[in-house]
Amino acid sequence: MDASTLFYIIIGILVFDFVLDQFLGYLNYSWYSKPVPQELEDVYDAAEYEKSQEYKKTNYRFGLFSSTFSFLAVLLFLFYDGFAIIDSWARTQVNHDILVGLLFFTVIAAAGEIISLPFSYYSTFVIEEKFGFNKTTLKTFIIDKLKGWLLTAILGGGILSLVIVCYNWAGANFWWYVWILIFVISLLMNMFYARWFVPLFNKQTPLEEGSLKTAIASYAQGVGFQLDKIFVIDGSKRSTKANAYFSGFGNEKRVTLYDTLISKLTEEEIVAVLAHEVGHYKRKHIIYNLIASTVTTGFTLWLFSLFVDSTTLSESLGVAISSFHVGLVAFGLLYSPISTVTGIVMSSLSRKFEFEADAYARDTYEGEPLIGALKKLNKTSLSNLTPHPAYVFFNYSHPTLYQRMMAMRGN
Repeated sequence: MDASTLFYIIIGILVFDFVLDQFLGYLNYSWYSKPVPQELEDVYDAAEYEKSQEYKKTNYRFGLFSSTFSFLAVLLFLFYDGFAIIDSWARTQVNHDILVGLLFFTVIAAAGEIISLPFSYYSTFVIEEKFGFNKTTLKTFIIDKLKGWLLTAILGGGILSLVIVCYNWAGANFWWYVWILIFVISLLMNMFYARWFVPLFNKQTPLEEGSLKTAIASYAQGVGFQLDKIFVIDGSKRSTKANAYFSGFGNEKRVTLYDTLISKLTEEEIVAVLAHEVGHYKRKHIIYNLIASTVTTGFTLWLFSLFVDSTTLSESLGVAISSFHVGLVAFGLLYSPISTVTGIVMSSLSRKFEFEADAYARDTYEGEPLIGALKKLNKTSLSNLTPHPAYVFFNYSHPTLYQRMMAMRGN
């Protein structure tokens, strides 16, 4: 296969992905007005339901515009040899493989941020503001962006450098060493994310003594779950939306509750949400997810190792000099169909885990408080109660509210 044919295959994949995303989005949009299931009629009153409809439609129109703009920008970049221009420029600035690769990806990342920044700003300060969700100040928005860029530069640049070192040292067998590297990084992130990275963006404080902490401790003791670390995060600093999550394992396991969650739910509902998170741990979902992602990563790296030395990959993007970093970009574009399939598998696995965690909460605590909590969380987020099944299949990591409620009630 020559480089020209490969180029048009890449274009075809991008077009197919875009059309599929827009088709699924339209299917979902067409179901916004479907009747809400009788069991969910108590989630919204008439005014709230109308507001949720307008929120969904606004986000759909905005997503359609932003994704179309980004898609056209990528096509123009490809047709006008954008990667070749950046690669040639980087080679005039530095003369080491690692430095060329870092500079190459820095320019691409910067271009992506320039395109996405106005959309991010509009989403936060216009759409989320209009519907009463936004609590982010302009200062916080800017500082978050700067911190995010700095972390990306340090972590992303460091990992990329190590990957190129492995490739230069081990050749086609580099993928074994990179696989081990990524596994170690994933393990550390699972264990220490809440300790190392969350404090860079949010304040975490131990849950204060009181009836809620007593109720949580009583539940945890009852199911034989040692839980010494319960933290409250200042989610209200950025949004009125609520959340909770479990992270880490061993001595590093902890539950984090958003302050917005505590303010919106009753104590019984909060304990039910925590029981759901404990269910993820008890059912070993964190370990299973780590294994699944590790296997997927290994397969991807092995497949990449078969093509990494191909000059056709680089030439398909208009780059005359074959290199690891350009080959990585070309492979990433070609890998998209496989990534879609693995994404569907991972999402299906995630939805299965959510059902299992719900069942654990129901069996070790109560189902109705968790259902009540989920209804409130969907209400306060103006969530879609009637998503299209195809959209759920491709995009949802959690079952729908209706599916979860029916499963917990044994229907």
